[in-house]
Formats: sequence, structure tokens, C-alpha cells
Amino acid sequence: MTARMLQGGYLSVLEATSPLDFRKEVIRFAESLGFNTVSAMAVVDRAATGTEFHTVDNTPNAFTQAYHDTGLAQQDPVMQHCKHAAVPIIWNQDTYVERGFGEMWEHQARFGYRTGIALAIHLPDGRHFSMGVDRDRPLSTKPKALTRIVAELQLFAVHAQDAAFRIFAPQPPAAIQTALLTPRELEALRWTMDGKTAWEVGVIMSISERTAVLHLQNAMHKLDSVNKHQAVIKALRLGLLA
Repeated sequence: MTARMLQGGYLSVLEATSPLDFRKEVIRFAESLGFNTVSAMAVVDRAATGTEFHTVDNTPNAFTQAYHDTGLAQQDPVMQHCKHAAVPIIWNQDTYVERGFGEMWEHQARFGYRTGIALAIHLPDGRHFSMGVDRDRPLSTKPKALTRIVAELQLFAVHAQDAAFRIFAPQPPAAIQTALLTPRELEALRWTMDGKTAWEVGVIMSISERTAVLHLQNAMHKLDSVNKHQAVIKALRLGLLA
């Protein structure tokens, strides 16, 4: 597990075995990106018992009640974005003012929530995972630096959601027919684990980029994954990749 995509703390959160371990790794990662506060939430919609929420965060004590107020959450533009969209949102004061919630931003800014990045991953079977990092100083205005931060947060979230559902809402092992993964699909996953793009995988495997993408999509479908990174994680857990 020395592949590039498992470096930089991603492996650490995968190895979390308790809520306390998970919270520690989430906070450590957020701080390594330069953010003061962080929140990660695993949501499970169950037809019989309703919706389950499992949250870890390091919200300041004085702001905890307001932060976890479900009524305010239903109005908060950042939370509403994550509820309905799969793309990350980079937010600041303008995000709230433009939607008529300037006073909400003024209140949370006093506790260090002045700007941040938030995202959500919507999974099959009514499972959702959201993560947000926040701080009290402006984000970088350099596009390349901001893109790097968003990319690292997205990749960490893929790994964190796997750990979160395993810890907070474990499911019976899926009946995945591993024999159905072809050698080419496994090879494409293996190169993806090494950080290669679909184009690079195609070059290495002497196939077109389109065919490489097809192999990855087939592997994702067979492993019940929403993206190639989650497929790699599941393949590792199943012992299909070493």
C-alpha cells in the first residue's frame, strides 16, 4: 500500500477503527490543509427507522448548539448545496449575502467560520457522506493552489466515507462476485492505485483512453462503487490488489 493515492494520510483514515480514531484523523487532515475547523457526516436513510446522522467535528463549544440546529441547517446555503449537488462548493461571505443570509454568516464568522470548502458524496442504498473544512482567513487567490486543496479534500473524502460507514453504520458484506473482474479491469485499477490518469493507463496498457475508462467503469459497477478511487479501496479490502 505504498501507492501515491494512499499516501498523505489517506491510509490513516482507512485504518481508523473507532469514532475517536476517525475524528482524530479527520481533524488532523483538515489542519494539514490549513483549516481550523472540520465536520464530517455520514447519513443513512432507512425506510423502517428513518434517517440516521453520524457526525464528527471540532466545532467551538460556544457555537455547537447553533451549528447542529436542524432548522438552521435547512436554510444554510452551503448545507443545502451539499444536500442536492455532488460538486464541491467554495464559500465565503458572498455565498450567504447573495442568498439573503448575511446575518447567518455574520454570526458564524464570530466563531471562525468565515470561508471554507464543502462537498458531499451520494452513494447507493440511501447513504450520503458530507465533509466541510472552514477557517477564519481568506483562501488562496491562486487558482492552482485552490484546485490542489479541493482535489486533496475530495480524495480524502472518498477514503473517509469508507471508514465512516464501516464504523458508524456497518452493512453485511456485499455479495460481490470477484471472479467477474477481468484481468484487464484489475490491471486498470492497479495503475489507478498508482495515481495514473485514464490516459496514462491507456498508454501503459497499449489501449485507447476510452477503453481504459470502460475497464474502470466496469470495475466500478462490479464493485458497487461511485468512482474509481472507491473501487480501488474495495479491491484492496477484498484482496484483489496488493
